[in-house]
Amino acid sequence: MTELLQHTPLHGLHQELGAKLVPFAGYDMPVQYPDGIIKEHKHTRSAAGLFDVSHMGQITLHCPLAGLAKLLPTDLAALAPMQTSYSLLLNEAGGVIDDLMVTRLNEAGDQWFLVVNASRKLIDHAHLRAHLPQATTNSLHNDRALLALQGPQAVAVMEALLPEAVNLRFMHAGSFFSEFGQLFVTRSGYTGEDGSEISAGAAQATALAKRLLADARVKPIGLGARDTLRLEAGLCLYGHELDETVSPAEARLNWVIGKNRRAGADFPGAQRILAEMNGKPGGCGVGLMPEGRAIAREQTPIFDGAGQSIGVVCSGGFSPSLERPVAMGFVPPEYSAVGSKVFLELRGQKIAAAVAKLPFVPHNYAR
Repeated sequence: MTELLQHTPLHGLHQELGAKLVPFAGYDMPVQYPDGIIKEHKHTRSAAGLFDVSHMGQITLHCPLAGLAKLLPTDLAALAPMQTSYSLLLNEAGGVIDDLMVTRLNEAGDQWFLVVNASRKLIDHAHLRAHLPQATTNSLHNDRALLALQGPQAVAVMEALLPEAVNLRFMHAGSFFSEFGQLFVTRSGYTGEDGSEISAGAAQATALAKRLLADARVKPIGLGARDTLRLEAGLCLYGHELDETVSPAEARLNWVIGKNRRAGADFPGAQRILAEMNGKPGGCGVGLMPEGRAIAREQTPIFDGAGQSIGVVCSGGFSPSLERPVAMGFVPPEYSAVGSKVFLELRGQKIAAAVAKLPFVPHNYAR
């Protein structure tokens, strides 16, 4: 049976721009444009790239801070109004239901905006409905688009479009009126570069995207370069480094657990997560630098020097910035030190690899 794919509000524009479209999380999405993944990747690192991420879930919540805090390990009380944080929706076993961005919208701490993964948004929305019965609003906004403008020249591009948004600090948000309607902008992104994510009404999305692309510094970027950019930046991707069995400690995300939340141990899976944070988790997420030019893809087995299976690659590919293969995977703690030597099985051969410091390419966020 042919999969019936959904379209984002920018689908027609992708076709107009000559994108190669592929199924992704139930949507017909651009994997690349005529320039190709490597050129798109390098343009984002040197100028500004525009990504359609409208397939992601945008959720508005009206609920007490204490209610949402029971589901997330972030110190939500420490967030200022219009401040954004990366966070995790956890299950009772300490596994990750989803990773997300949460913005506190008001001083009272009872209005929130969440951006969640496309493949998990219906699961997340149902989980929030089940666990936040006190929420007066719990809306999944299918009537809005989401665009990500990323790269060292992204702020200059935004200044020409929306000058007041340039003053946003990293991981802060603002709501701005524009010729494209009300725009909700966060100074954030998923590439390791400075930039913004722009939530706009679906009806205005194409006009907004065309305005941004009219700037010579901006090119459209597909899912292929989005993945190589986030891999170089050492950022987790749900379904690869994260799933409902992986804990924050295993995924190198201890920093997400607020200090006050650790003391209170009042979040889902706290017993397991805190024990792993204070000791050693069963597996450790690490960066890997394979020798040679062979690329270690997802599910590539990892071995020690004695030939014993010790882990698996979660994400791997070619790094256009470093011009070499890189990967991320899980290994036991005793193999997780930077410089440790392991072996990857590629097409029946064992290829040596070294555990590497993450990120592979330094972050360029505005601080």
